Amino acid sequence: MSWVSLFLAGLSSRAPSLLLVVMVSRDVGLRVGLGGVQTSMCSRWGSRVEEFNQGQDGDVVIGGLFNLHYQPPVIDQEFIRPPFYNPCTGLQVETLKAAYAMEFAVEEINRNPLILPGVKLNYRILDCCARHPWVLQGAFSLVGGESESWGPSVPVIIGGASSTTAIILSRTLAPLSVPVISYLASCPCLSDRHQFPNFFRTIPSDVYQAKTMAHLAMLFHWTWIGAVFANNDYGRLAIQTFQEEIEGTGAYVGELFLELAKRNVTNRQFLANEDSSPRNNSTACSSPYSITGKELLKHLNKVNFTTPHGEEFFFQGADIPAAYDLWTTGSSQVPISVCTESCPPGTRIANRKGEPVCCFDCIPCTDGEVSNDTGSHQCRRCPIEFWSNQVHTACIPRKVDFLSFNETMGIVLTAAAVSGAAVTSAVFVVFLHHRNTPVVRANNSELSFLLLLSLKLCFLCSLVFIGRPSMWSCRLQQAAFGISFVLCVSCLQVKTIVVLAAFRSAQPGAGGLMKWFGAGQQRGSVCFFTSIQVIICTIWLSLSPPIPHRDLGFQGSKVNLECAMSSVVGFAVVLGYIGFLACLCLILAFLARKLPDNFNEAKFITFSMLIFCAVWVAFIPAYISSPGKYSVAVEVFAILASSYGLLLCIFAPKCFIILLRPERNTKKHLMGK
Repeated sequence: MSWVSLFLAGLSSRAPSLLLVVMVSRDVGLRVGLGGVQTSMCSRWGSRVEEFNQGQDGDVVIGGLFNLHYQPPVIDQEFIRPPFYNPCTGLQVETLKAAYAMEFAVEEINRNPLILPGVKLNYRILDCCARHPWVLQGAFSLVGGESESWGPSVPVIIGGASSTTAIILSRTLAPLSVPVISYLASCPCLSDRHQFPNFFRTIPSDVYQAKTMAHLAMLFHWTWIGAVFANNDYGRLAIQTFQEEIEGTGAYVGELFLELAKRNVTNRQFLANEDSSPRNNSTACSSPYSITGKELLKHLNKVNFTTPHGEEFFFQGADIPAAYDLWTTGSSQVPISVCTESCPPGTRIANRKGEPVCCFDCIPCTDGEVSNDTGSHQCRRCPIEFWSNQVHTACIPRKVDFLSFNETMGIVLTAAAVSGAAVTSAVFVVFLHHRNTPVVRANNSELSFLLLLSLKLCFLCSLVFIGRPSMWSCRLQQAAFGISFVLCVSCLQVKTIVVLAAFRSAQPGAGGLMKWFGAGQQRGSVCFFTSIQVIICTIWLSLSPPIPHRDLGFQGSKVNLECAMSSVVGFAVVLGYIGFLACLCLILAFLARKLPDNFNEAKFITFSMLIFCAVWVAFIPAYISSPGKYSVAVEVFAILASSYGLLLCIFAPKCFIILLRPERNTKKHLMGK
């Protein structure tokens, strides 16, 4: 083991504060224990710099350059005589502590025979008072051994209390291969091994500290940062490095020139550098008594070991691995430093105009869009078959929506349809029980029973429109609707024709007219009109029937399941034929409304057809403009409204006479006029 590595190991194990000057507590008082400590004024240029302590004779002497006194004000030199400087006054306590630490480490190494057996160290510390000329004078005195009073030359110098001083020493002593080890010079420029091959330091470069602070800010997601830095090259380089590291993270750095003590700033985070010192090495020098600076420089570049605390130590060129402590106020909670809290899932970032990028608003995603990450800049639209949940954090399958029996609208329509069918059945029973009375027998009772049957089918066919659409229900609902209503209107059409024929036959020369409108002809006419609709529906449903279809075009949380009209022409022909028969029946009934009779059924047919036509004329625009299941509800409502209109207008007057005014249910009363 070389004396160099053992000395460095002794420094770290016996005197850990030697090179960690910045970490020494400030409450240590000034001690006077070293012989030869000078507290008088520094000598002027041209005189020997003052020696701190020479100690005992040793085999190897280590040089030290410290700024033990305050630096006086600068005097402008006239360059017509030797330079003149004001003397330094007063001791610098922190620097004095570093000198004590160096002396203590040397004595501890000499005291322990296991560290450097057979080799005795000595030190020589000079006060250069932070004057660059005195720094050079002291360095040459230590390296060259100026006279017999100074002793032998030193192979290494511990000094360079500032980066400027370290640069001067390194460039001056590099040709002599004398290593310079600094404990305070932190300029990043000193890491350049081409310019400073003999420089080493036990304090991390300022670049590492700025990068570490940037990584700390990114780790804690700080985006609103105030930087306090010195307004010089050091401070500007540090803030520039910090900003380069956090570039692209969305953080904003504000340059704040604050006096923290005056403003009583508390609860803030501060970083302190933790310097390390070599503790072990396995390399050896040729002779501990004739060590040279060049030989020492070679071994310093190869230092690599693990400390007793498990930390790996080595020089990366001039630097050591950087390590920092986070000094807090004792709180275990990570501090928050943001202008705006990160936008939660379900929202997106909207930058504020004219403000830093870290200041923004959180805008909720619109319906159908989601963001499932914190701090999203954009909301993502859900696929066509999905929709956003209530908090807009995930896309969920859209619910299938149709007119069902379980919802309120479906229940109301179902109740109306069932009630209509029940009332129609009750009327059928009443007519069947009084089938031999004049009111029932008037105008062909067989057509009345057939009309009641068709009305019941109209009420019941509306139920096919309610429920989940299927292939068969889509076909059945339109066919049942079209055929039932044609059957109903055909019965009314024939009834109206019979009324007209009956009164025309009473006129002279028209006695044979009724033979063309007997019971057989009436049934045949109804079957003929209805068969045409059956043929239309058969052709339509065979060629292009309605099919169940999921309507994804409507943007919402639900998918409309409906019976899509593959052929609008077929549906239009079905409705058109019903409308044609209804209009023809209305015209004939209108012509027969004033014919003489106490119970002229034509006027009731006229009124019922007016209601029927009004309902279906209003149906068309309402059906086209209604979305999804509401278009189905409109069609069901039109079916029920027109069916109730026919039932009430045609059969309510007859039931009133049969049940409440039986005295009018006579042939004499009916033929009174």
